[in-house]
Amino acid sequence: MDIGIKGFGAYSPERVVTNAHFESYLDTSDEWIRKMTGIKERRFAAEDEDTSDLAYEAAVRAIEDSGLDKDEIEMIIVATSTGDKPFPTVATTLQKRLGLNKIPSMDQLAACTGFIYGIVTAQQFVSSGLYKNVLVVGADKLTKITDMNDRSTAILFGDGAGAAVIGEVSEGRGILGVELGSDGNGGPYLYQDMDANTIQMNGREVFKFAVRIMGEASTKVVEKAGLEPEDVDMFVPHQANIRIMESARDRLGIEKEKMSVTVDRYGNTSAASIPLSIAYEIEQGKIKDNDTLVLVGFGGGLTWGAITLRWGK
Repeated sequence: MDIGIKGFGAYSPERVVTNAHFESYLDTSDEWIRKMTGIKERRFAAEDEDTSDLAYEAAVRAIEDSGLDKDEIEMIIVATSTGDKPFPTVATTLQKRLGLNKIPSMDQLAACTGFIYGIVTAQQFVSSGLYKNVLVVGADKLTKITDMNDRSTAILFGDGAGAAVIGEVSEGRGILGVELGSDGNGGPYLYQDMDANTIQMNGREVFKFAVRIMGEASTKVVEKAGLEPEDVDMFVPHQANIRIMESARDRLGIEKEKMSVTVDRYGNTSAASIPLSIAYEIEQGKIKDNDTLVLVGFGGGLTWGAITLRWGK
C-alpha cells in the first residue's frame, strides 16, 4: 500500500506583525532580526482565536481538498504544544466542531517536530488496516506562551495551522522514507516554564543542536528512500531560523532554489511551520504532482524527524 497525503490545507491569522512592532519597545532592530533569523513579519492570532480555531480552518480545507466526505475521516491527530486547555484535547474539540462521527481523536506533543510525528503515526494506522483516512493537523498559538518582553524569544514566534488527510494514494506516490529521533538530555534547552507559562530557550545550544540534526536527518531520510540529493525537487525544513535552514540545505547538498523559505513571512509557528510552507509553495506553483519532497524538523524534547515524500494523490 502506498500511503501519502490525499488532501491538504493551511491557515494563518489575519494580523501581520512586522519587526517594527518590536523595535518600538525592545532593544532590537529590523536589520538585526532579519540578519540573525531571516524573519521580516509573522502572524498573530486574535485574542478570541485559539489553537482549535486555527486547526479547524486548516482541517476544513484539507478535507475539502481530499474530495472525501467528512464522514470518511476515521481518526484525528492534532500536533500541538498550545492546546486551548490542558484537556480536553484540541483533537476532540475539532472532532465536535467538524461534526464528525465518534471517531478516535488525540493530541500528539513533539513540539516543532509535531506535524512530522503526526504524519508518521497516521501512516502506521493506515498501513495496519485499522483506519483508511486519518486527519493530521499541526496547529499552534505560540503567542499565548511567549513573553513579549523577552527579546530572545518575542521576535521569533507566530501562530498558524496546517492539515493533511493521510491515506492510500496512487502507486509510486506517498511516503518513501522516515527518520525520527529524540534526546531528552536536551530538554532543558527548550521548554515551557509552567510557573511563568512562557517559552524558555537556550538559543546557543538549540542552534548547535539544530544545525547538526537537521542536516543529518535530511541526509538519512533521502538515503532511506533510495534516492540521491539531486532527486529532491523541494526541501521543506522547519522554519525556525534561516541560518539553520541554510546549513541543513548545504549539508544535504541541494540548490538554494529548491529550499522553501517562509520564515520571513510567518516566523516560527512550531507544528504549523512545515505545512504552512508546503501550502505557500503550492500557491507559488513550486510543488507539483510527482515532485519529491524532503520535510525535516526539530523541536523541544529535543525531538527531530524527517520524511521523504512523493507528492500527489
